[in-house]
Amino acid sequence: MKKIAFFPGDGIGPEISAAARAVLETVAELAAMPMQIEEGLVGGAALDAHDDPLPEASLQLAKTADAVLLGAVGGPQWDARPPAQRPEQGLLRLRKGLDLYANLRPAQIFPQLLAASPLRPELVQDVDILVVRELTGDIYFGQPRGIDVVDGKRRGFNTMVYDEGEIRRIAHIAFRAAQGRRRKVCSVDKANVLETTRLWREVVTEVAREYPDVALEHMYVDNAAMQLIRYPAQFDVLLTGNMFGDILSDEASQLTGSIGMLASASLGEGRGMYEPIHGSAPDIAGQDKANPLATILSVAMMLRHSLQQEEWADRIETAVNQVLDQGYRTADIASPGEAVIGTRSMGEAVVAALRAGAAA
Repeated sequence: MKKIAFFPGDGIGPEISAAARAVLETVAELAAMPMQIEEGLVGGAALDAHDDPLPEASLQLAKTADAVLLGAVGGPQWDARPPAQRPEQGLLRLRKGLDLYANLRPAQIFPQLLAASPLRPELVQDVDILVVRELTGDIYFGQPRGIDVVDGKRRGFNTMVYDEGEIRRIAHIAFRAAQGRRRKVCSVDKANVLETTRLWREVVTEVAREYPDVALEHMYVDNAAMQLIRYPAQFDVLLTGNMFGDILSDEASQLTGSIGMLASASLGEGRGMYEPIHGSAPDIAGQDKANPLATILSVAMMLRHSLQQEEWADRIETAVNQVLDQGYRTADIASPGEAVIGTRSMGEAVVAALRAGAAA
């Protein structure tokens, strides 16, 4: 029996998660895979119910599950909360509590959606990038941090810090991933300015010696940001720290035309957490407009990385491609004049494609 912790979250989270859950339950049925899906609260929904963005019960649910599926967190109604009580803190604490130190974010072009990319088709048609982002260190978690007053003026400060163990383990993830792809790693840093990333470059270079079949390139983060627009197809695996990865993975997502198409996996030594890379989009929440495909593709990553169901991961990805081939589009991926369907209908189309594939 596989246990899945299910956190719909805020904004469009419940809508996209419902579509993804239907896909997961369909797989469990078709594959005769015993599965228990248990729902919990995180983010703003948890704040409203328990005055805590990550109640202890939710953390324990995640710790006892084989995998975690999350929708999205956040919204303007919680903006006035103090920093420790913002919805996003629930997500950060969940990652930290589960020691999910490796974030995998694929940015792959769907040929059916070439026209949706803001770049010319010839620039993006061969793009297939995996961003490997360290997730539990760097400036987001470094201490000391805060806001104080010096000479009568407010001063904000954060600490960027990595130790070599943190760098080494995420580098191994990137190099192993590259061995199953095109055998290229581009490590992103700012080693000409920041001592933290100078150590990053040194340790990544040391790890690279254990993978002689993988080519390693180093690139400063500002150049990497430029190259993602200038010639994105040059990249295979992008290895980054937490802050640089946060920025570059969102930039990479736009190559595909819509952030609503991109899944992610956050992995540690045991379980994993799976979520779309987009936010809670409160402006369209409850309107059946959101694209659920990123969350559905996150289910495929869950099956592949946590549940050891490679075949069914492939089947979900095939089903998504089939519904795109059939012309199904949510508003974010529709070209002018194309018919648009809603969140629920897109999820139902993927379920139907899954069932048709299983019956074939």
